[in-house]
Amino acid sequence: MFADLLRHRDFRWLTVGRTVSLIGNGMAPIALAFAVLDLTGSAADLGVVVAGRSLATVVVLLAGGVIADRLPRAAVLQGSSIAAGITQALVASLVLTGSASVPLLVVLSAVNGALSAVFSPASSALTPQTVPADSLRAANAATRITVNLAMIVGGSVAGGLVVVIGPGWCIGVDAVTFALAAFCYTRVRVPMPAREPSHVVADLREGWAEFTGRTWLWVIVAQFLFVNAVNAGGIQVLGPAIADATFGRAGWGLALAAETVGALAGGFVAARFQPRRALLLGVSLVLLEAVPLVTLAVAPGTVAMMVALALTGFTMEQAGVAWDISLQENIPADRLARVYSYDAVGSFVAMPLGQIVAGPAAVAFGARPVLLVGAVVVVVATVAALCSRSVRTVRTGTPASHA
Repeated sequence: MFADLLRHRDFRWLTVGRTVSLIGNGMAPIALAFAVLDLTGSAADLGVVVAGRSLATVVVLLAGGVIADRLPRAAVLQGSSIAAGITQALVASLVLTGSASVPLLVVLSAVNGALSAVFSPASSALTPQTVPADSLRAANAATRITVNLAMIVGGSVAGGLVVVIGPGWCIGVDAVTFALAAFCYTRVRVPMPAREPSHVVADLREGWAEFTGRTWLWVIVAQFLFVNAVNAGGIQVLGPAIADATFGRAGWGLALAAETVGALAGGFVAARFQPRRALLLGVSLVLLEAVPLVTLAVAPGTVAMMVALALTGFTMEQAGVAWDISLQENIPADRLARVYSYDAVGSFVAMPLGQIVAGPAAVAFGARPVLLVGAVVVVVATVAALCSRSVRTVRTGTPASHA
């Protein structure tokens, strides 16, 4: 499967670029988390820094979708990667020289988040342009597999490096990988989808009409508004703090790497097994997102968290591949980036709130109750999504319902 896909030059260079940059990105969140904890020792401060990135991503995403539908998408990837490399180099220099402060890290994280918001819609919408239509499902699965391999390498390396040489050098490696990725994107040469010239506001309205015209689409996005907010606070903020106080930083790096190993295995399965109602299966499996939250609350430990995160990594990959195929098969190519941006805004808009609230809530009520309540929210949001007939009846491989 993968060898056949790599014969397509544009897909090959796009894949290499993503893989290189994501190895660095697998290291950066772990390194940044422990850099903040070394600086202040506060989970609340970590939440503010992480939330700065998430908030900027949400604010810029709609503009990112319009940019990706108006400009050559490979050029968008090049420019955003170069700028992100510069941003990460600044973060690394601040950490390594002892000049870092929470306000500075918040600002630089926000800039990096804004650049991610420009990169993400262009990257997602570019994949269908790099392979024939009959290879699209395999291309999506292969893309997710390579992404997960890169994150495994990055997460595993970061867990050791933050102990041996400190978090600053990990962030510095991320800066270098962005530069290498930008070079790879110069080799991707695909035509822009044909579209009529229009005003930016008209572009946004057109994307909104596509987004709201399918009930299954906005219902699932609403589901992930809650799921992502809970995970942002529970896993990204409370997770490193609990690990630091119990089973250690290296153990947390291994747990995150195990999640990516699970996702890698899930990608191989998704490439070969895609039932007609794959979206229904994927949405149902989101129930298992509650498992790491409960484990972190009642039995935090390296092995327990590795198992819990590996399980959810595997199951979420089924949901991810089904979601990508459902969008790409049903949204016109010249509007796809804008729909991806509306999807991302809806899914991620509550993440900064989850990240900011998690630390103070854990101080006020205790980390265990906060994590257990979060697990309940995940279950309730998923069951509510499954109550929608539109979600239950979407099929892949055939045109989806617009109901």
